[in-house]
Amino acid sequence: MSNQLIGRVKEQAILHKALQSSEAEMIAVVGRRRVGKTFLIRSVYGDDIDLEITGIQNGIKKDQLENFHFQLQRFASKDLPIPIPNSWLVAFRQLITVLSSRSNSTKKIILFFDELPWLATRKSGFLAALGFFWNNWASKNNIIVVICGSAASWMIQKVVQNRGGLHNRITKRIYLKPFNLYETEAFFKHKQINLNRYQILQLYMIVGGIPHYLKEIEAGKSAIQNIDDICFSETGLLRDEFSRLYPALFDKADNHIKIIKALSTKWKGLTRKEIIQLSGLSEGGGLTKVIEELVHSGFVSFYYPFGKKKRNMLYRLSDEYSLFYLHFIEGKRTQERGMWNRLSQTSTYKSWSGYAFESICLKHITQIKKALEIRGIYSEASSFIAQGNDTTKGIQIDLLIDRNDHAINICELKFYNGSFSVTKSYAEELRTKLTRFKELSKTKKQIFLTLINTFGLTNNKHSIGLIDNSFTMDILFEAEN
Repeated sequence: MSNQLIGRVKEQAILHKALQSSEAEMIAVVGRRRVGKTFLIRSVYGDDIDLEITGIQNGIKKDQLENFHFQLQRFASKDLPIPIPNSWLVAFRQLITVLSSRSNSTKKIILFFDELPWLATRKSGFLAALGFFWNNWASKNNIIVVICGSAASWMIQKVVQNRGGLHNRITKRIYLKPFNLYETEAFFKHKQINLNRYQILQLYMIVGGIPHYLKEIEAGKSAIQNIDDICFSETGLLRDEFSRLYPALFDKADNHIKIIKALSTKWKGLTRKEIIQLSGLSEGGGLTKVIEELVHSGFVSFYYPFGKKKRNMLYRLSDEYSLFYLHFIEGKRTQERGMWNRLSQTSTYKSWSGYAFESICLKHITQIKKALEIRGIYSEASSFIAQGNDTTKGIQIDLLIDRNDHAINICELKFYNGSFSVTKSYAEELRTKLTRFKELSKTKKQIFLTLINTFGLTNNKHSIGLIDNSFTMDILFEAEN
């Protein structure tokens, strides 16, 4: 099976445009670990990459320089001996010498620096030397410099927002996200893995749209069988991926993991104050930095509840694998077959699956707006939470789409293994929710009650006149355009 690039249409267009540009280009590719950054660059530029340097994880400056020297010597002509550099400034001067001797104005030189945060070790001088290289030679020549890193926050703060020699030197940016459901389905079709959308959805709820994880899925096996193999078997890739995931991205990752674990305990999300209480971390600038790093890297998302201000911001754990690991894998050492089939019968599974499906819907807001035919109308998505008291029950709305055409969609998100029927008690609960929302929000807008679930709604006397729009999971598999 060929390693064909699936999706990534916008990202490919950016890379091709740089290739056709008459100017020097510096492209920053940012994205979380395992999302396919390196595969994207190699797939688009392929054999046209003249020199590729990959940082060594936990390598000291001397190791990184020796690796750079080895790759540069292979690229240089044999009659140009190059000594091992003792600094990055010397290394980039050597690079200028080699490139000048091979410069060809008709073809763009392509340099690829992968895992940049590992190359630019603390006090190494790498970024300053890269800035020198760009400003004094590369920017005046027919060249593309691609810089790539999994530590997304580091890439943004140290490179994209650099205040030194690289300030405003990035000409193009690519923020590579995990596959959505449309791309995931296309990926499986390309791999000749024949799974229906319910099976794909179950897998996505656990591994998300991370291509490196999706590659582990085997044809001829159900979602449950595949989950057993990759998450619970002794050799499964995701059995202990969690222990490697955060240390590979962040220095002193213990605090990042504490926040992730705190967020995994509350489905509705946590305020900053609640994160401090549950994680045991102290208030201060260090906490802000850790949260920002998790947000930039795609593990945590934030949102404002409807009608609330910034101090009421809620943070959610949005990484599917981390949530699944903490609820079902951590602490379970058994390698018995059928482990996931047994776990999926528990009450923990029921609450987890509801939250996981909700998170997927929140990541596919564009597709939901497309189904509602409101893409051309400005709208904002949020949640709504009202605490109860001794006399009044609290309410929670998972997804609310506030529209500029004087309407609001209140969305009920239900993960269910069959067609969904509204019972008398659930209908009463929904009417109470709508009434309470109108009272508390004081909105004058038209309210539409929208149901999104796996296999659709079976209309009955309780749903007719109550549910305004009903959609199956199929809408989440639509392309964004």
